[in-house]
Amino acid sequence: MSGKVTSLRDLDGDLAGTYRRTESGGAAIDPAIAEADLAAVLRDGYVILPELLSPAELDAIRAAVLPLLDLKGRNNFEGHATQRIYSVLNKTRACDRIADHPRVLALLDRLFLPNYLLSMLQVINILPGEQAQMLHTDDGFYPLPRPRKALGAATIWAIDDFTAENGATDIVPGSHLWGDRLPDGEPREPVVMPAGSCVFFVGTLWHGGGANRSKNPRLALTAQYCEPWLRPQEAFTLSMTRDTVRAVSEDIRRMLGYSIHPPFIGQVDGMHPKRLLEPGAPPR
Repeated sequence: MSGKVTSLRDLDGDLAGTYRRTESGGAAIDPAIAEADLAAVLRDGYVILPELLSPAELDAIRAAVLPLLDLKGRNNFEGHATQRIYSVLNKTRACDRIADHPRVLALLDRLFLPNYLLSMLQVINILPGEQAQMLHTDDGFYPLPRPRKALGAATIWAIDDFTAENGATDIVPGSHLWGDRLPDGEPREPVVMPAGSCVFFVGTLWHGGGANRSKNPRLALTAQYCEPWLRPQEAFTLSMTRDTVRAVSEDIRRMLGYSIHPPFIGQVDGMHPKRLLEPGAPPR
C-alpha cells in the first residue's frame, strides 16, 4: 500500500489482498439452519448433525482408510486398543468431505475469524475391549484461563453407528461454560448417532472416547479447527506436499495455512503463501 501507516489495520489489504479470499462453502447453507445449529452449540457446547454422508461416501471412506489401519495407540490417551491414522489428507482424497462439509463450515464461519485453520484430521478406530478415554478439552493446551470463548472446535464423524456399547464419544453437556472446574464425578453422556452423522462441539467442552464393550470396532474420523492466529496441532505447511495442497478444495487449502490472517500472519518471505503453488515456484 502507499501512504502513511498509523496502525496495523492500515496494512490489512497488503498481503491478505494479494489473493482474494473466496467465499466459504458454508455460505451455501440456509442461514436459518446454521443459526439453529449455532444456538444449540452456544447453549449445550455441541450439536449433532445427522446423516450428512451418503452410504456411497461412507463406503468410499471405509475402502480408503481400513487398509491404512495398523499400529495401536502409544499411551492411554491415544488408547492401547485404538488405531489412529494421522496426516490423512496426504494419504487419500476420500476424507476431504469430512474437513470441508458446508454444514460444518457454516458453524465455523460464525464462531471464528475468517481464515480459521484446520488443526488436525485423523481416523480413529476403537477396537473391542478399549477402555473409556480420559475426559479432556480440545483447546486446553492453549494456556488461557477459563471461562473464555472457545479457541477451537471439533467434529467427530460416525463412519460406523455410534452406540452406548461400542465406544461412542462421551460428552458433558454444558461444560463448555465452566471455569477451572474439573469433571470429577460428572456423568458421561454418550453421543448416539447413525453412521454418516457428526457431532460438532467447541474446544472448551469436556469429552472423551467411550469404552467399546461390543464385539466390533467403531470407526470414526475427527477434524479439529482453530482461530487463524493460533498454532494448529499438525504443521500442515510442513506435512502436506504441494501436490496435495493443489488437489484439495479451496476451503481446505485456506485451512491448511495457505492464507493470511491480516495483516501478515502466515506470510512466507514477506509474501502470500499461495505464491508457492504457482507454476515455477521453488520446490519445497
